Amino acid sequence: MTAEAIGVHLHQLTKSFGEKRALDDVSLDIAPGTFTVLLGPSGSGKTTLLRCLAGIERPTSGTITLGNKTVVAPGVFLSAEKRQLSMVFQDYALWPHLSVARNVGFALERSSVSKEERSEKVSTLLARVGIEHLAERFPNELSGGEQQRVALARALAADVGLILFDEPLSNLDADRREDLRIAIATLARESGATVVYITHDQSEAFALADAVGVLNQGRLVQWASPEEVYQAPATPFVARFTGLAGELPVRVESVSEGLAEVKIQLATPALLGSCPTRCASGEDATLFIRPSAVSLEEVGSSSTIVATVADSAFIGRGYEHVVTLDGNRRLTKIFSQQRFPRGTQVAVVIDPRSVYVMSDV
Repeated sequence: MTAEAIGVHLHQLTKSFGEKRALDDVSLDIAPGTFTVLLGPSGSGKTTLLRCLAGIERPTSGTITLGNKTVVAPGVFLSAEKRQLSMVFQDYALWPHLSVARNVGFALERSSVSKEERSEKVSTLLARVGIEHLAERFPNELSGGEQQRVALARALAADVGLILFDEPLSNLDADRREDLRIAIATLARESGATVVYITHDQSEAFALADAVGVLNQGRLVQWASPEEVYQAPATPFVARFTGLAGELPVRVESVSEGLAEVKIQLATPALLGSCPTRCASGEDATLFIRPSAVSLEEVGSSSTIVATVADSAFIGRGYEHVVTLDGNRRLTKIFSQQRFPRGTQVAVVIDPRSVYVMSDV
């Protein structure tokens, strides 16, 4: 029987390595049974945070509470084996001298579960992750995707209330990544455990998460649903890291009820855009543009922004374009069912519902 899911509470967590502060005053509450993804680039602190949760790293200051148990506090540090959690590592971390079945069943060998029950559970888990036919093989006989499935089954076998994932898909090719992402999303949720998963891939984060925490230079800069992170980024960093077609300098004409009317240097009319952070009438700001906000049309008399197609790539379902504005500014990842050849002039149409006006400071 699966252990009860546990909540995770971090309060003012800090971790320094010499003069470098890897975690800077991070506070976070994760509800029991939810799937949280910590998203950020290399060096953002996400791996350090996960290792502090796991008991691999000792924080410099702050507290960590798992369920009703404080595992980190001044004078308190519980070791990893006392935290009732399991972890799926990026490099698999399988026992090379044990078969697949014994790797998965390792956590059960010192439990009160009978040998017959243990064998049945291992067989069931291997079937659920799609590798029951590999039970007697050893890790060096498996592909990367197969090894990661063994690691997933081993984590589920532990029947703990918290499962940690350390970028488990980063070493796999695209097809195997997608298959394993679906397996993780399905099986981890079915287990009922609380999940904390780290990645640098924003599409992976949005596909998996109930809530996303975005980290930058050791600080938690946004904590929200995937939809809110994408539709209302808290900072220019969050907007950039979660995918832009491009940025344009603008002048803020007016601000009312969270919407800013802005003047783009390249366009004659003003454009209405969302204004999720502070920006005031009359100041210079930046217009952050999602790929979904941009469409291309034939140049006509009503065209407000005219651009030149710099690149056009067939991507199966249509074409992805790069266009150049005003000689050097570019908008990328613009999808269209129609192919606009390189060198063609096109009209750029921007949907104000998918742009953000922020002071870039």
